[in-house]
Amino acid sequence: MDVLNVEGGRRLAGRVSIEGAKNAALPTCVASLLTDETVVLHRVPQLRDVSMILFTLGSLRKRVVRNGKSVSISEDGPLAPEASAYSVKKMRASFLVLGPLVARLGHAVVPLPGGCSIGARPIDFHLNGLRALGARVEETAAAVLVDADRLRGARIELPFPSVGATEHLMMTGTLAAGTTEIVNAAIDPEVLDLVALLRRMGAEIEVDGRTLRVAESRMRGAEHTIIPDRMEAGTMLLAGVATRGEVTAVDVCPEHLESYLEALRAMGAAVDCEARDVTVAAPDGVRGIDVATGPHPAFPTDLHPQLAAALACADGTSQIVETVFEGRTTYVDGLRAMGAQIATDGRTATITGVEQLHGAEVEAPDIRAGAALVIGAVAARGTSRLAGLEHLERGYDRLADKLQSLGACVERREA
Repeated sequence: MDVLNVEGGRRLAGRVSIEGAKNAALPTCVASLLTDETVVLHRVPQLRDVSMILFTLGSLRKRVVRNGKSVSISEDGPLAPEASAYSVKKMRASFLVLGPLVARLGHAVVPLPGGCSIGARPIDFHLNGLRALGARVEETAAAVLVDADRLRGARIELPFPSVGATEHLMMTGTLAAGTTEIVNAAIDPEVLDLVALLRRMGAEIEVDGRTLRVAESRMRGAEHTIIPDRMEAGTMLLAGVATRGEVTAVDVCPEHLESYLEALRAMGAAVDCEARDVTVAAPDGVRGIDVATGPHPAFPTDLHPQLAAALACADGTSQIVETVFEGRTTYVDGLRAMGAQIATDGRTATITGVEQLHGAEVEAPDIRAGAALVIGAVAARGTSRLAGLEHLERGYDRLADKLQSLGACVERREA
């Protein structure tokens, strides 16, 4: 297993290109199941999670052709109704194939999902929504079996604006008779990017605040370019803040980062937004802040760990209240090994800034916690060795190379 060897303490500066959004690429790939025509996606990031979702589609007899950052997905014979246990257990997003398969075939079998261990993330929202659309759902110890003679539109009120459930039920609703109304829906940029693709595919979707109305549609092939990854952009900019540097994230959507950039301004960083670029410059005395994560447009949970790493050397005391995933603080032990002072109480992390972090041997427990440990390592004095790179590679393309381009001393080595 390879590790990242990081010689920390260098100020990061420069411009870094941002990939297409992983959290948008996964559902847009799944949307190809809604039609037998070809769907072409551009700006698809080259990540383990994307490779896994494409493997899942291939196992369902979709024909997947990748050419650099473009992917063409077409029908390659009759669809298979049962998803690969290997891919679904590796990555939760593979569970999204369930509804589209039922809508197309009338029957589907999908193993219970896996992915990062950051909380329960129950599938009840998904299954109750499918039941509301008229599906018969059977749960076993290992899989979910769903049948439907004909899905019919219904009003579905989500207890929480779940991104996955919103995407799943919206896709399924495009092939259900009548109109499907999803109340208390997620309205993250990645959800709205899926809306944009589905509309290109022929779907009639109305977005009214947190209510989505989806009419039965004839779905066809389409071509679509995925939005920039705000989580990658946020991670790279926080690496700059943690090292008191100046980093520009290139080719992003500043409007997708508003609550995040407000937090950086509160820390004392200078933020400059142009049409497609965001530059953040950090002073020597970054201030501690209090933040609560929440459904978009609140501060994103996927940037909570990275923010904690940057606050570890801020002046004063900070608090991050996590309202989305109860297991989000998996980064704490790794940052403590670097000298960070972090106390947790339920879903609240209290961070008392220290003068300097120091290098340590740590292991990434999940995607975003791994990114937090990388930020801690580039800011720390001395050498850090980070294991668990398979997690980072699920969400970040060429992370070491990009950090090197900003002046970090980061090298991938054999363990």
